[in-house]
Amino acid sequence: MPKLKPEDLAIITERVRRTMILREGTGRAIIRVHMGTCGIAAGARTIMNTLMKEIEDRKIKDIILTTSSCAGLCSREPMITVEVQNQPPVKYVDLTPEKTKIIFDKHILSGEIVKEYALAFGSERVP
Repeated sequence: MPKLKPEDLAIITERVRRTMILREGTGRAIIRVHMGTCGIAAGARTIMNTLMKEIEDRKIKDIILTTSSCAGLCSREPMITVEVQNQPPVKYVDLTPEKTKIIFDKHILSGEIVKEYALAFGSERVP
């Protein structure tokens, strides 16, 4: 096994830090990309890649990007659910990379819900 270099340790540290943020839920926003079979077939991987690129290019460290299964609205895929601190969750549907970038700028970074792309506000969870 090759010896670790200082830059290797920095990479490992960053990976662990991101895992801890995800585990602890301390990010300012959580984005769930619905990646059921229907979502993947409709282009959810492209949406996930768009979001990953936005986060990476802007060097954002406090946004949690994760996947979930089908939300039961196959005809409205690709879809994401956005939860910004102190706001109800919002489901965005019929996404394209362009719409996703607008949602990222307006809702995720600025807290302004993009109503024209939103299907539902609030949680469907039963307390």
